[in-house]
Amino acid sequence: MNTPPLVRPGFDEALRFWTWLGFVSFGGPAGQIALMHEELVTRRRWIDEPRFLHALSFCTLLPGPEAQQLATYCGWLLHGTRGGIVAGALFVLPSVVLLWALSVVYALYGKVPLVAAVFDGLEPMVLAIVAHAVLRIGKKALPNRLAWGLAAAAFVLIYFAHVPFPLIVGGAAAIGFFGGRAYPVLFRTKDPHLSGDPAQDTVEAPPVQDPWARALRVVLVCGALWWAPVVACGVVFGWHSTFVGLGVFFSKAAMVTFGGAYAVLPYVAQQAVEHFGWLAPNHMIDGLALAETTPGPLIMVVQFVGFLGAFHHPGTLAPVVAGTLGALITTWVTFLPCFLWIFVGAPYVETLRQVASLRTALTAVTAAVVGVILNLAVWFGLHTLFPEGGGVNAFAAVVAVATFSGMVRWNWNLVKVVAAGALLGLARGLVMGG
Repeated sequence: MNTPPLVRPGFDEALRFWTWLGFVSFGGPAGQIALMHEELVTRRRWIDEPRFLHALSFCTLLPGPEAQQLATYCGWLLHGTRGGIVAGALFVLPSVVLLWALSVVYALYGKVPLVAAVFDGLEPMVLAIVAHAVLRIGKKALPNRLAWGLAAAAFVLIYFAHVPFPLIVGGAAAIGFFGGRAYPVLFRTKDPHLSGDPAQDTVEAPPVQDPWARALRVVLVCGALWWAPVVACGVVFGWHSTFVGLGVFFSKAAMVTFGGAYAVLPYVAQQAVEHFGWLAPNHMIDGLALAETTPGPLIMVVQFVGFLGAFHHPGTLAPVVAGTLGALITTWVTFLPCFLWIFVGAPYVETLRQVASLRTALTAVTAAVVGVILNLAVWFGLHTLFPEGGGVNAFAAVVAVATFSGMVRWNWNLVKVVAAGALLGLARGLVMGG
């Protein structure tokens, strides 16, 4: 079967796509990556398969939300720096606004039953999306028994042995790097982008002149933007204010958020609850639920932490105003470093595609990440189907199985699936509550 040729979209067309993606990127990293793969690689043909998987491998090695960084990378690939800024910013902007509104309602009025009902409908839908993403990405990223073995080993290590995610990624990279040198036949990867096959054309990466000077400019500009709001808050509100504390703490967290939101949330919860006293333990659970109902990265839950932390310690400001400022500075220092990593590293990643041993290392990492995503699917499935109160959530089980079957057999649209889940949960909540 002939593969349709790649096309380069205009900036306005890409802008419309990134805006749309920001509003429909539900499902956590697995669902978001699957959605980008479906749209960018399969349907629109803006990016080829090997480059997409290569970019995904690179983004999994970075601290921060890999799906948002992957969007930033793809935007840079298509339209340079402005494309990366637009793609990365629009990926999180809708969730920033929506989660802020939910945080205000939560802080002022407590839990909202209708929001909880919507979440009850979204939860099994998201479980199906994540399971479907594991299946789709696994088919692409696991071409041989060795890749399957790496994925299985990664799942066992992270799920049963609780090995930290960075160690799994580092181990997979080492296996791919040295194994590719010692046993090239076992680690041989088919990369049409490097094979010279004329049937596999590609969209070239933006040219980079004087890369070291460019990297220095990126570091200086991003570093200044990163810390400017924190310094401003220190000058205006004092260096011991909650706003500075939020900025410094989540800047540190941004440096160690390997493995996605679920990997870093225990650390954030412990520090925010026990050390800083910004919020109570049940607030973290509620914040995670609210973050699950919004599009964008699940790590957006830290914005909820920032809002409540400043809301409860407003200083001279009104609580809602303080909460809003706390949410904004938390979100800013969490996501701005992502642009730094991508804009500094992306040009070199494109060069590394030509180095066989590094390519096999990233291929091994991609295989291991499939196992890590499977771990997320299992974790999410257990919490969705077997609630803490005991028993089985029959409603969630039926909806999840039906949705997964529809996506596999009839290729149900992800956006329609999410919308149907929200409406189904809302309708169920109204019936049971009324």
